[in-house]
Amino acid sequence: MNHDLALLTNITVALVAAFAGGYLARKLGLPSLVGYLLAGLAIGPFTPGFIGDIHNISQLAEMGVIFMMFGVGLHFSLKDLWNVRRIAIPGALLQMLIATGLGLALTQLWGWSVVAGLVLGLAISIASTVVLLRGLVDQGLLNTVHGQVAVGWLVLEDLATIAILVLLPALLGNSGGNPWAGAGLAIFKTGLFIGLMLLVGAKLMPWLLTRIAHTRSRELFILAVVALALGTALGAAELFDVSLALGAFLAGVVIGESDVSHQVGAEVIPFRDIFAVLFFVSVGMLVNPAALWASAGQVLALTALIVVGKAIFTLVLGLVLPATARTMLVVAVGLSQIGEFSFIVGQAGVSLGVLSQEQYGLILASALLAIVLNPFLFKALPRIEVALQRQPWLWRWLDRSGPLPLPLTHGLTKHVVVVGYGRVGTHIVQVLEQLRVPYLVVEQDAARAAEFKKAGMPTLFGDASNSELLTHAGLAQARALVVTVPEEAAAELIVTAARDLAPALPIVARAATIDGMQRLSEHGAKEVIQPELEGGLEIVRHTLLTLGYPLLQVQQYTDAVRHDAYNTSVTTPAEQQTLELLVAAVRGMDITWQTIPADSSLIGHTLAETNLRAHTGASVIALVRAGQVLANPKSSTTFMGGDSVGLIGNTAQISSAMQLITSAQAFVGAPQLANDAPALA
Repeated sequence: MNHDLALLTNITVALVAAFAGGYLARKLGLPSLVGYLLAGLAIGPFTPGFIGDIHNISQLAEMGVIFMMFGVGLHFSLKDLWNVRRIAIPGALLQMLIATGLGLALTQLWGWSVVAGLVLGLAISIASTVVLLRGLVDQGLLNTVHGQVAVGWLVLEDLATIAILVLLPALLGNSGGNPWAGAGLAIFKTGLFIGLMLLVGAKLMPWLLTRIAHTRSRELFILAVVALALGTALGAAELFDVSLALGAFLAGVVIGESDVSHQVGAEVIPFRDIFAVLFFVSVGMLVNPAALWASAGQVLALTALIVVGKAIFTLVLGLVLPATARTMLVVAVGLSQIGEFSFIVGQAGVSLGVLSQEQYGLILASALLAIVLNPFLFKALPRIEVALQRQPWLWRWLDRSGPLPLPLTHGLTKHVVVVGYGRVGTHIVQVLEQLRVPYLVVEQDAARAAEFKKAGMPTLFGDASNSELLTHAGLAQARALVVTVPEEAAAELIVTAARDLAPALPIVARAATIDGMQRLSEHGAKEVIQPELEGGLEIVRHTLLTLGYPLLQVQQYTDAVRHDAYNTSVTTPAEQQTLELLVAAVRGMDITWQTIPADSSLIGHTLAETNLRAHTGASVIALVRAGQVLANPKSSTTFMGGDSVGLIGNTAQISSAMQLITSAQAFVGAPQLANDAPALA
C-alpha cells in the first residue's frame, strides 16, 4: 500500500465501517453509538480482517473530543441548571458520589488498587450526553419537566467531568512532588485560563465572528469557527496545562453568548458528528473480545451496577429530593448508562498509568451493554411505573410532589402537526390560531422550543428527521402534517417516517429544488411547494396582470404550470394552449377562455339550448375548435369536448359560466333569448 495514502485509507475504512454499523444499529432499534463502537471492534487489532492504525485514528478522535465539548459549551445554560437547581444540583452530586463509592467497592472485591478503582468509579458515575438526549427526544420527553430536570442533572455532571479532567493529572500524575501542591497549581492555572476566557475571550471571539459574518463568506466563517475551537483547545493544553476538553468547552461557552451562536452551532454540527464518530470508532478498536470473554463475570457485574444499581439509587434519591415519582423515574432510566465522558476519563486513567488496557476494556464493554439496554428501559417506563404503584407505601413516598402531568398530545385530535417554526411555519401557525385549528409544533432549536412552551404553544422539542419523535406527535389522529424545514434531506426523512406511521395522513412539504419535489412526492407528500418557484409564478402573475391580461386566464396559466410540477418551460399542451388564448385575449377585447372537458354536461347541446347568458350573465363570443377560431358562433353551434369557449362578463358572471361549462351534472336548459347570437352587452 502507498504509505502516502495510509491516513486516507484509515479514515475511509473507519467511516465506512461506522456507517454500516450505525445503519445496522438503527434498523435494530438501537442507538447509532452502538454501531460505531462495534465498527471500531471490527477494524481493531483484536479481530480478523483489516486492522486500522490506532495511532492515526486516535489523533483524529482527539478532534472528536474537542468538537463534542465545544458543542456542549455552545449549548451550555446556567439558566437551565438554575431552574431545576433544587433537584439537579444535590441529586447529581449525591448520585456521582454514590456511584463512585460503589464502583470503588466493586473493584476492591476484584483486587484492584484503590486509585484504579477510584478512576473506574468516577467513569461510571458520568452518564452519556449523547445517549441521554437521544432517549429523551425519542420518547418526546426533552421539553417536559422531567426532561428539563434530567438535562440540568446532566449539565452538572458535565461540569463535574471538567473538574475531574483538571484534577486527575495533578493528583495521580507521576511527577514525584506533593500531589496536593500539584492540584493547587492545576486549579490556579485553570482559574487563570477561565478568567482570561471570560474576560478577554468573551469579547474577542464574538467580535471576531461578527466581523467575519459581515464578509458574507460562509467558507471563511466556518474556517474561523473551526480554528477557534481547535486553537483554544490546543492553546489551553500547551500554555496552561489544562485538558483539550476544558479549552474547547470554554470556547463554546463564550461563543454561545454571542449573537452568532445559532449560526456557529449550525456550522459546527457536521464537524462534531464526523469526528465524534471517529472517536467512538477509536474507542471500539481498544476492546479485546477475548480478554473480555475471559472476564465476562466482571463485565456483567459492572454492567449490572451501571444499569440496575445506578437506576435504583437514583430513584431512591427521590425520597429526599423535591421531585415527582415520574421525574425521578425518567432521570433514573436516563442516567443508567455511561458513554463518551466515561471513555475520556478512562483514557485519562490509562495515560496516567493508573488503569491497564484490560481494566479500561471493562469500562468499554460495560458501556456498550448499558447503551444497548437503555432504549429498552425507556420503553419500559410505563410498566415500571405501574409496578411501583402496586406498592402504595413506596409510591406515596416517591410521589410526594403531586400528580403526574399528562402527555403533551393527550386529548389532541384533528390537529395539524407543523415541523419547523421558521418564517413559513410561523405564518402557518398564526393562520391556524386565527381559524382555531389545534396544532402541534415540532422544533429542534432548544431556545426557541423553550420560548414556545413558555408562550403556551404545544411544542415537541427534537429533530424529527433523526429520532422517534414523530411517534409522539399523534399523527394517526392528526388532520395534516406540514413540513417546512429547509433541508431537503431532512424533509425526505420526515415525510418517509410520517407515511409509515400514518399512511392516510395528508402531508404538505417544502422542497428546495425541482428534483426534491419529485423525491418528496415519491416518499408520500400529497402537496409539495417550492418557495422560489412560487415566488417566480407570483411575479409572472403580477406582470401579466399589469400588461392587461384577464385575471382568470392568468390564473389558469399559473395553475397549469403548478399542475405540470413547476415546469417553467412552455412545453405541455395545456400551457401552450393557455398562452395562445392569452394572446387572443388582447386582440381588441378582454376575453376569458375556458376549455370544455370531456365529461362536461354541455357536450352535444347547442348554444341556444344551453343559453349561458340566461344562466350566468356571461356571453359567448367565440369558440376555438381544432385550432380554428369561430367568431360570434351561431345559436345552432353544438358544443364539443375540447372546445375553448371565449367569454366576456364581470368576474362573478365568468366564474359562474366556467363552473357550468366544467360541470358533469346533467344539463337543465333555460328559456331562450329572442336573438340567435348572444348579445355583447
